Amino acid sequence: MIPDKVFVHCSERNAAKTLDGVDVMGDRLAAEVLDVIKRNPSLRKISFVSHSVGGLVARYAIGKLYTPPKGGSEDDVSTNDESKGTIADLEPINFITVATPHLGSRGNKQVPFLFGVPAIESLAGRVIHLIFRRTGRHLFLTDNDEGKPPLLKRMVEDTEEFCFLSALRSFERRVAYSNVCYDHIVGWRTSSIRRNSELPKWENMVNEKYPHVVYEERCKAYDKEFFEPITENDGLDELEEELVNGLSRLSWEKVDISFHNSSTKFAAHSVIQVKDRSAHSDGADVIQHMVDHFIL
Repeated sequence: MIPDKVFVHCSERNAAKTLDGVDVMGDRLAAEVLDVIKRNPSLRKISFVSHSVGGLVARYAIGKLYTPPKGGSEDDVSTNDESKGTIADLEPINFITVATPHLGSRGNKQVPFLFGVPAIESLAGRVIHLIFRRTGRHLFLTDNDEGKPPLLKRMVEDTEEFCFLSALRSFERRVAYSNVCYDHIVGWRTSSIRRNSELPKWENMVNEKYPHVVYEERCKAYDKEFFEPITENDGLDELEEELVNGLSRLSWEKVDISFHNSSTKFAAHSVIQVKDRSAHSDGADVIQHMVDHFIL
């Protein structure tokens, strides 16, 4: 159970408005967070738990809500986690994403229902805006607003407008929950912020307390000079590699999930967040894992 002293708010501003773009939805979420804080002035700390594209929306929102530490520089993004700013003037604690496409959706097998066929994936990148509009452009890294780099590329940096990376770095912990298989919407690599060569072997892992948690990893932050060059089997293009490198400048807890023995495995994208208590109950241990490791 979540302690009584934790105030939980389920965001509503972007309901049925998920095609307007990560930035527009991020603006709405930021405004909603400020409204919630205004109505609850006793709040002192803040955490985010986000599913799917909501994780990207939350990353944009915290960039807008971030204030650097007093006497610190916004431009100084090191791997030292001790220097922290605030999010909406609150202390940032947990930033948790669940099946979020951190590397976008255009890479090979990043959207599993496209079957990993390069021709189909390439076509999807050209027509996705017809279906998913502005959000689709952001996910497939084809947006080019006023000649700017793709939004997801800007969101792994501190820009003149917002300090996206510093905001993410300000949290005490960052966690990425990922489906290793049967998630037909978001691939394992993009949700776990890894290259192909970094995907772990999980098939023989057994966790009695959390049966669907098949692998856990604590990844330390790396400076730019330690990044290794891209190799053919890593499955990333140059832009995706920049996203991996940018996010890897921060430490992450990575929790890999598999519902391969579940009768609802083909709905893994929903089961991992228990979207419906009755239909997706197999994901309850994932939620319990999240609660048990939540820092107050």
